[in-house]
This record gives sequence, C-alpha cells and structure tokens, in this order.
Amino acid sequence: MKHLLQNAWLTRGGLACLLWPLAQLYGLLVRLRRVLYRRGILRSERFKVPVVVVGNVVAGGAGKTPLVIALVRHLQAQHIAVGVVSRGYGRSGLDCVEVTPTAPLAQTGDEPALIHKLTGVPVFVADKRTEALQALLAARPDTAVVLCDDGLQHYALQRDIEIAAFDDRGAGNGWLLPAGPLREPWPARKHHGLDLVLHTGQKAAFEGFTSSRKLADDALSPTGDRVALDGLRGRPVTALAGIANPQAFFGMLEDRGLMLEATITLPDHHVFSETDLAGLRGRTVLCTEKDAVKLFALPGAAGLDLLAVPLVFSPEPAFFAAFDALLAPLLSPLPSKHGHQIA
Repeated sequence: MKHLLQNAWLTRGGLACLLWPLAQLYGLLVRLRRVLYRRGILRSERFKVPVVVVGNVVAGGAGKTPLVIALVRHLQAQHIAVGVVSRGYGRSGLDCVEVTPTAPLAQTGDEPALIHKLTGVPVFVADKRTEALQALLAARPDTAVVLCDDGLQHYALQRDIEIAAFDDRGAGNGWLLPAGPLREPWPARKHHGLDLVLHTGQKAAFEGFTSSRKLADDALSPTGDRVALDGLRGRPVTALAGIANPQAFFGMLEDRGLMLEATITLPDHHVFSETDLAGLRGRTVLCTEKDAVKLFALPGAAGLDLLAVPLVFSPEPAFFAAFDALLAPLLSPLPSKHGHQIA
C-alpha cells in the first residue's frame, strides 16, 4: 500500500482519484482545526522568548534537521543563546526528556540526539512541544531563541517565525493526504503565517530560497578518526541509509567517485540492533550521521569497519539575511509585535 500511495502522489490519476474524497475530508479537518485555534477554542500557548518553527508542508523528511543545525550554528556565531525542542519522532515513551550524551536513544529519538551531538545546545523532547519548551526554559533561563524541530502544524505552540523546508518533490501532485503528500493546502499555506521557504534539494520547484548540500571530505569512525573519502576510491564499499531519501545519500557517494558494491535501504528512523550488524562484517560500510548515532552505540559496532559521512548543508546567504531581519525586532529591547498568532 505504501508503494501505491507513493506512486499516487506523482499523478492526478489512478489511485489518487480514488482517494480524492478522503483528501477533501482531510482538508476540511485541517481548516476546522486552524479556526478552532484562531478563535481560542483550542488552547495555544505563547512563551517569553522568540520561537522559530522549522517544519514541513509535505509528509516525510525534507531536510528539516540539517536546517535546524544550520540555524543553530548561525545563531551561535552571533553569540545568541539558543535551545531546541522536538517531539523526538520514533522514540519510546511520551515523557519530557533532556537530550544528553548518556540519555538512551530510545527515549530521545535519533534526530534530537544528532542535533545535540553536532551543536552542543540544550535539546529537550516531549510528546507536547510546549512541555519541552517549558522544561528547556526552566533548565536554561538564559535561552534567547528557541528552535522547534518540526511542528509546523503543532498550533498549540505559538510561534514568531515559521520556516518550511521542501526537497525535490516540491508539493508533489498538489493534493492533500492521502491522495497527495501535502499536510496542508499549498500554496494557500503561505498566507497563513509562513515566513520563509527553503528548498533543500538540487532544484527549487517554486519560489523560495535555495541551499547546497554535499558530503564532507572526510568520513568519521566510531572512535572519531577521520578517513578521506577520496582514499576510498577504487575500493568496494557498502552504503547504508535509514533516512527519508536513501537514494540521495547513495547518489552523493557515487558522485564522489566511490564504487558501491551494495546499498542497504532501511526505513526512516530505523531502530538498529545487533542483528543488523551481522551482515556487515568484512565490509567497509558508509552511513549517514543520523544512522551513526544509533549504529555506533551498539556494542558490536566496535569490531566493524563503519564510517559515518557528514553532510555539509548550506542555505544561501540571502536566507540567513532574511531570517536575521525577522529575528532582530524580536530580540530588540524596543517594543515589537513579537510574532504572529495562528492565522
């Protein structure tokens, strides 16, 4: 069924037409929910610090987490105290948890753990992002800006800046779930509080800022040793990816001149176990940093030739300039509107 739905998203015929009534119903529910929040029937909470939500209008991964990491580093470069909140997709339990190097991945989720590892900023996860933000501010009262990884449709948390990430799929066939990939109507969503659009893929499907992505020159071993990617050319390697778009990772490795003797595609947020390692012995295995967060933590990984290949993700300078222009009034001691309500 998943394969059929993915194909349906690529065309306005076939199965997509059969699912059209469900998409219409979904659209009505989306609009009703927005109205309930706008009129205060459903509670929406505002916090004392600027909140920036980075999310998707389409279902599935579209580069949100690399964008959050890029924004964190951009704020760190300006010496702005920043924290991150997330639901922690795929984790076990609903409790509010602070992400630390020793916190079990099953309780934090892979993407929050990766954000914390690469940036060092405080990261809190909770089923309700408002609870994560409350815990973050209680633990780090000096926090000046909070980034929410995902949550564009989580209207219980009021936000000051909304950023939507799109990959090469763009808006797909333009239909709402389940007939298409859209969580909300597009381009209508642009007129309901959305501030910035960033394309994270190779080509922009419509107007918005662009970004570049490439693999780092060096891969990293579980012990932190660096291995030059160019030094792996001419040597058979296995590529493994449990992300939203594994083929993008495999393609970038091939573009660097690497010979992939095998590729292993796993579901996004795959929970690795020792069983997954059994077939990797005797191979040089390249994986993403997101996969490495989980793979390197397994005891059996120590005896394998596992290498994580970092992604170098760079939004265009104009994107950061536009972001800074939106954020500056919120950080100023002068009076400001301090963001927008649910439109």
